[in-house]
Amino acid sequence: MATSQPPSAARAGHLSYAIFALARVHRAAAGSMLRNLGLHPGQELLLMQLFDRDGQTQSELLDSVGLDHSTVSKSLRRMQEAGLVTRRPNEDDRRALNVWLTDRGRAMREPIEAMWATLEEMSTRNVDEEAIRSFIATARTIEDSISTREDG
Repeated sequence: MATSQPPSAARAGHLSYAIFALARVHRAAAGSMLRNLGLHPGQELLLMQLFDRDGQTQSELLDSVGLDHSTVSKSLRRMQEAGLVTRRPNEDDRRALNVWLTDRGRAMREPIEAMWATLEEMSTRNVDEEAIRSFIATARTIEDSISTREDG
C-alpha cells in the first residue's frame, strides 16, 4: 500500500523517499520469489552474471554486481554449499578464484528468468510502455547523478 505523504523528516526528499519506498516493496516481492527458488537475495545477480559468462573471477563478479566483497564471498560460499557453483584457482593467478556454474546452477536459469518476468509483470501491470521507458531513463539519470557525486 502506497503512502501518500512521506514522514515529516523526509519532506525535503519526496523523490528520494519515493525511491526508497519503491525499492523496499520491490525487494520484498523479489525476496519472496527468490526464497521460493531456494535462493537468497543477491544470489540471482551472481547467477545471471555467470549465465552470461561462466568462469569469471570473484573480483569480476564483485565488479559486475556492485555488492561489497564480504557479501559476494558469503553468497558464493552459500551457493557452493548448495551445489550451484564451484570455485577453482585461476590458472594464471593462483591467488584468484574462478567461479563456475554446476549443472544445478545452470538449471536455475529458467526459474530465474520466469521470476524476473513475473516481477516485471507485477511492476508494470498499471503502467504504459511510454511511462516505462521514461521511468527507466529517469532511473538511469538519477543513478548516474548519485554515482558521479559519490565518485567526485
